[in-house]
Amino acid sequence: MSTIEVVILAPVMILFILVLVAFGQLVDGRGALDGAARDAARAGSIQKDHGTALAEARRAAEANLADVCTGPVSVRQTSAGFEPDTLFTVEVSCQIRGLAMIGVNVPTTLTASFSSPLDPFRRTA
Repeated sequence: MSTIEVVILAPVMILFILVLVAFGQLVDGRGALDGAARDAARAGSIQKDHGTALAEARRAAEANLADVCTGPVSVRQTSAGFEPDTLFTVEVSCQIRGLAMIGVNVPTTLTASFSSPLDPFRRTA
């Protein structure tokens, strides 16, 4: 009787553990995405011009999310312009591994946004 219980319960317990790990990856991905949005906004806000700001924001986000996202990292500016005394806001999104590891291939795209004030002492050269 004991053997039958183990045969029935072992796969259920293994599946439960895999689901916990998958949801842990989603939570970890959310934290990583929030951090990447923060770093991207800060990296962009200290640049001297708009084009460099977007390039540096993209580079910072991609560096943070290299081992978290399964596809390309999208970085776009959601604030208007690049004038002094304004905010530089970026939105970062990518697809997280999540539940694919247990065979449930549901695309999970997460998005995070962050704002950083344009640094008055930003780079001039």
